[in-house]
Amino acid sequence: MGKIIQNLSVRKTILLYLILSLICSYFLSAYISVLARHTQAAVWRKYTDSDKYPGPERSEYAENRLTPDPYGEMRPAYNKMTPADRRIDDVCDFLQSYAVLILSIAGSCASVFLFYRNKLKYPLLELTQASQNISQNNLQFHITYENKDEMGQLCREFERMRAQLVENNIRLWRSLDEERALRAAISHDIRSPLSVLKGYHEMLTDYLPGEAISMEKAMEMLSECGKQLERMDRFVETMQRLSSLERRELCPDELTARQLQAELSAEISILEKETGKKILLRKVTPEESFRGDQEIILEVTENLLSNALRYARETVEITLDLRADECWIRITDDGCGFFDSTAKAAKACFPQNPQNIKDSLNHSGLGMYISRLYCEKHGGRLLTENLQQGGASVTAVFGRIV
Repeated sequence: MGKIIQNLSVRKTILLYLILSLICSYFLSAYISVLARHTQAAVWRKYTDSDKYPGPERSEYAENRLTPDPYGEMRPAYNKMTPADRRIDDVCDFLQSYAVLILSIAGSCASVFLFYRNKLKYPLLELTQASQNISQNNLQFHITYENKDEMGQLCREFERMRAQLVENNIRLWRSLDEERALRAAISHDIRSPLSVLKGYHEMLTDYLPGEAISMEKAMEMLSECGKQLERMDRFVETMQRLSSLERRELCPDELTARQLQAELSAEISILEKETGKKILLRKVTPEESFRGDQEIILEVTENLLSNALRYARETVEITLDLRADECWIRITDDGCGFFDSTAKAAKACFPQNPQNIKDSLNHSGLGMYISRLYCEKHGGRLLTENLQQGGASVTAVFGRIV
């Protein structure tokens, strides 16, 4: 019974308590009224004894000292009773007249008290304590009230809010850590070309006026300066893309695997001619419709594909798996794989191949990082791993946009 009441709604519970209290009050007041009437009749009979006043004397006594009662008893005159009997008579009259009212009020008050104690007190204490913990930036707590009523639903919503705050704090700290790493990487990447430009500038300033170096060497230095300037231009362009990423709104549309396959095939033919490497496109999915942003999906795929082509020896394979709830695009290559932990591969400015200095000069190292941010913005994630047979695998997962 207690478990059933705990899971009843608040409205039904207070109604049940009131009904039970009124029923109990009615029967208890009826019992008290009957008991009071019998007690009062016993007092009256002391003054209406038929053996003491038989026949005509009883009639004369009744005319002078008795009044009829609604219940059939003869009520003696009030001033003829003893003080103790008068008090008992008054109490019995009071109980018969007001017992129902008094017990109804008392029962209603008791039902409200029991309702608060059994239905509201514990969840309100939990919510109050939870609010105090949140105001003190303490999220290491749990709300344990789990009844299936409105208060239980409120507590569960509060617990979900607490869990969301914890997740938001984790994301915030992760974002701050990545921002610090990004600032460090930016300062490093800008310092390198600036150091090269400064060195060449000093050499040209010192040796060119005195013709200590040949014109051919001077032109070679100027050519290297131009490459460093191009590198800085590419880096600034990438940073602009990164800064506009958060402001970019998703434009969902109904997509199919065949549609994405056609879009990728057109670009694959161009990349195969430019790189001289083989790109295989496989579709392992039924014909289901997926709601997502086609531009973001294709941009992430292009970033990952260009990254894979830089390190692949001969072949890159793209596997497209599109379903109603998620879209998976897996890109594998037969290269050397990730040199460091795969968990760091999608970090900001993480060098994929630190041994290839030429590659580090031509690329900013933000492609994987931007791809991961796009996947997370699309409700998905970016998975990286090294293959046992050699090479790397990167899987972009995109969640369905509601």
